[in-house]
Amino acid sequence: MQARPEIADLRPYQPGKPASALRRELGLERIVKLGSNEGPRGPFPAAVEALADAAPGLNRYPEGGAELLERLAGRHGLTPDRVAPGNGADGVIANLALAYLRPGDEALMGWPSFVSYRLSAVKMGATPVPVPLRDGSYDLEAMAAAVTAATRIAYVCSPNNPTGGIVSGDALAGFLDAVPERVLVVIDSAYHEYVTDPAHVDAIAAHAGRPNVVVLRTFSKIYGLAGLRIGYGVAPAPVVAELGKVRGPFDVSELAQVAAVASLDDEPELERRRSENEGERRRLESELGARGVKLYPAAANFVCAEVGDGAALAARLEREGVIVRPLAPFGAPACVRVTVGLGDENDAFLTALDRSLQPA
Repeated sequence: MQARPEIADLRPYQPGKPASALRRELGLERIVKLGSNEGPRGPFPAAVEALADAAPGLNRYPEGGAELLERLAGRHGLTPDRVAPGNGADGVIANLALAYLRPGDEALMGWPSFVSYRLSAVKMGATPVPVPLRDGSYDLEAMAAAVTAATRIAYVCSPNNPTGGIVSGDALAGFLDAVPERVLVVIDSAYHEYVTDPAHVDAIAAHAGRPNVVVLRTFSKIYGLAGLRIGYGVAPAPVVAELGKVRGPFDVSELAQVAAVASLDDEPELERRRSENEGERRRLESELGARGVKLYPAAANFVCAEVGDGAALAARLEREGVIVRPLAPFGAPACVRVTVGLGDENDAFLTALDRSLQPA
C-alpha cells in the first residue's frame, strides 16, 4: 500500500532515550534523564489528589473540558471560545497544520528550532522555510524579510527549543506589525512560566487581541504533566473554531483535564519551581563555562552547549548513566541540550561530563 508521497522522506519522531532502556543496557540502578526538557518534579500536590479522585470514573469518555476552558479563559481575561485545547502543545501545532496548510504553502520558522513545525508542514505537503537564528534566538528582522506571498504560518518560539534564547517584547511587536494579517503567527511559549528575564513578554497579554496571532502554552513543563499530554492555544475565536473541526473528539484525556485544572491555583508552588530552576540553571551555566564549554544564552529549563560532536558526547554520557539530547535532528549536530534537573541530578551530570571529556 503506497502512502502519501509528501511523507516519503520523513522519519518517525525520535524522543529522548528512555531511562528504562538505558538501565537495561548498562545494568545501572540510577539513570539521570536530562534529555527531554521535562520538569524534574512531579505533578502539583493538588493535581495528584485530583487524579486519584478522577480515577474511578475512567470508564467514561472525557466530558469536553468545559471547566478547563473556562478556567484558562478566566486566567487570561478571555472568553472560552478563545481557547483551543490539545494533546500537548504538539497537538495544537498538528491541528494548525491540518486546518491551514496546503501543498504549495510555506511555513516560516527559525532554525534550529522545534522539529514539529517542520514535520507538521511537510505532512501537509507545505514547504518549511528555515531562517537562521541570531545567537540562539529567532532573528525576527530576517523572518519578516523572508515572508512571501506563499507564507501561510510563521512560528516564533520564545524561549526557543533547543537553544533557549528569547525574543524581546519590542522585537516581537515589531515583527507582528510587519507581517501581513493573512499570515497566521504562532508564538510558541511552552517555557513561558520559567522565564524571569524582563525582556520577555507575556504574548497572550500583549498580543492575543490581534486577529492573526496564536499563542501556545503547555502543562508539560513546570506543571509536571508531560506524561498526560495537555497543552492549549489562545487564538481568535474563528481560528479556535477551525481547530475544533480537525481535532479528535476526545484527544485530551479526562485525567489530563482534571490535573490541569487542579494545577492552576498553586502560585506558591509555581514560583518555587521557577526559582529553583533559575538557580540550578545559573549554576550549570557557571560550571559549564568554567570547563570551557560554549553555551547559548538561555532563559528556560535547559541549556544548549556547543561541543563539536553532539552525538558522540551524548553517547559517552549515556555510558555514564546520564541522558542528554544530541541536536542533529533539530539542525544543530555540534550541540547537545541539557535539561536543568534537581541539584543532585545536575551534580551527576557534571561528574559524568568530566569523565566524558577526558582523553580516551
